[in-house]
Amino acid sequence: MNALRRITATSLKSTLQSSRRCLNIHEADSYEVLNANGVKTPRAKVAYSATEAKTVAAELGTSKYVVKAQVLAGGRGKGHFDNGFQGGVHIVDSLSVVAEVASKMIGARLITKQTGSDGRPCNKIMVAEPVDISHEYYLALLLDRKAGTVAMIGSTEGGMNIEETAATNPDAIKKVAINILEGMSEADADAMATGLGFTGNLHEQAKDQFLKLYNTMIKCDATQIEINPMVTTTDGRLLCADAKLNFDDNAEFRQSEIFKRRDVTQENPLDVEAQKYDLNYIGLDGSVACLVNGAGLAMATMDLLNHQGGSPANFLDVGGSANTKAITAAFEIINTDAKVKSVFVNIFGGIMSCKTIASGMVEALNNVEVKVPIVVRLMGNQMQEGSDILNSYKGSTSINPVLDFDKAAQLAVSLSKK
Repeated sequence: MNALRRITATSLKSTLQSSRRCLNIHEADSYEVLNANGVKTPRAKVAYSATEAKTVAAELGTSKYVVKAQVLAGGRGKGHFDNGFQGGVHIVDSLSVVAEVASKMIGARLITKQTGSDGRPCNKIMVAEPVDISHEYYLALLLDRKAGTVAMIGSTEGGMNIEETAATNPDAIKKVAINILEGMSEADADAMATGLGFTGNLHEQAKDQFLKLYNTMIKCDATQIEINPMVTTTDGRLLCADAKLNFDDNAEFRQSEIFKRRDVTQENPLDVEAQKYDLNYIGLDGSVACLVNGAGLAMATMDLLNHQGGSPANFLDVGGSANTKAITAAFEIINTDAKVKSVFVNIFGGIMSCKTIASGMVEALNNVEVKVPIVVRLMGNQMQEGSDILNSYKGSTSINPVLDFDKAAQLAVSLSKK
């Protein structure tokens, strides 16, 4: 389905979208969460200015320093900043160069293959100690929903895209299924350590770190812990040199300290605003804005718009308990999108009646000037009452009630092209 493919593509290039099922935190924050649970990483400190970067680098007491832009996107090392500075990861050998690199990163926008051309703002950097690496590995703990387990995935080829490894050298990938009711056992940890070729003291370190990573996942309600790379060093240590952690949004009530680490500057401002009102929103590239209740109906609406030759400007699900404030917020969000040329409101009245939506719409339109025409389809509970309310609207916005789904979508597309 075209609309589904559009949503998937948009979700991949945006960090936190829609219902934000998985909170994503910066690498420096991931280090702190891991360290608090006994997982070993290189020593690192965060700085918000060039002066502070120089100070915290000095505190590390090393002769070289790794300076990393803290931006929620992959491919930082190969990215570039909007001020022309190249690379979001630098290894430098003096405090003065730490400050110089930090000054070029902080306050600029980093553009990578994952951010799109606008990039994302770099508001802070991490200065870490360099480590002499003898080998790089890949290690991840993921929810395997199909199997109902936690899957521990490992590879002897770290520091690269795991999908590429799977395609070119599948034998390098090891998988251990963990019974989520029983937790990771010593045998599970031993199987992965053995599979990745660890021996002697490193084998014991690997088992210990795998168990602690799993415990971190369960304790912190993480949906994913990805370590790429996990490294062995020339002095015999095993460290998590780069970390990506995601957390289940449904656990926010018991993970308040972790969720304080959320960085909304890395997110689409419209997504952030939508979340304040429990609206599920994803911005797309089309010209017909959608306001729908229910994800299934929203998907069908966008597919029909595509079928009629149009393109959706958003995925916006107001859910089953939206009130006037939420509906007003929905129209304000739609109103800020300059690409929108028409709006398609498609409501199936069930838990939330058509009357409620219509009342909210009229009140919202009395407070928000929507200059593009609106096509409204109300079906289900109290649809006649909802229709009467819309017919009583005397404002400046053009409202076009249509009962037939196909005809409503066709009109919305037609209006978007005028």
